[in-house]
Formats: sequence, structure tokens, C-alpha cells
Amino acid sequence: MPYIPKKNRAEFDAHVDALAEILAANLEPGELNYCISRLIWKLFGKKPSYTLGNALIGALDCVKLEFYRRMLAPYEDAKIAQNGDLDI
Repeated sequence: MPYIPKKNRAEFDAHVDALAEILAANLEPGELNYCISRLIWKLFGKKPSYTLGNALIGALDCVKLEFYRRMLAPYEDAKIAQNGDLDI
């Protein structure tokens, strides 16, 4: 769940914003994958365990699902409204 208290966000936001600016300049999926992979692997490397690995995989899955729910699904709904639904 990405909805942490606002007071806890400040230490992350500037770093995430800076990385997003670098990636957005010429977004390549491989570069995004690299950044996400490096972060996850670094975290796992600090204290490897099945529990941590499982938690990291769970976080990745939840990020994917929340991105779809909040960002991509509304975009798709707008495109349906713009272009019409499937004809089945």
C-alpha cells in the first residue's frame, strides 16, 4: 500500500522525483526495469531471507495492481468512451 503518512514521504519524494525526471527524459523499459531491480536486489542483499524475499515480491505485485487500478484502468475507460467498446 503506497498510502503512507504524509510526514513519512518527505525523505523519499526528492529522490523519487529526481529519478523520475531522469527516466522520463527518454524512457526505456529496460532502464526502468534496471532501477526497480537494483532497488529490490539491494534491499534483499542487506538481510536476505525468504520472509524478506516474499515481502518484496508482494510489494511488487501490489504496486502493479494498484498502478492498474488507479492509473491504467481509468485511461482505458476514457479510451472506451472516446472510441467505443469492443463489438462482441
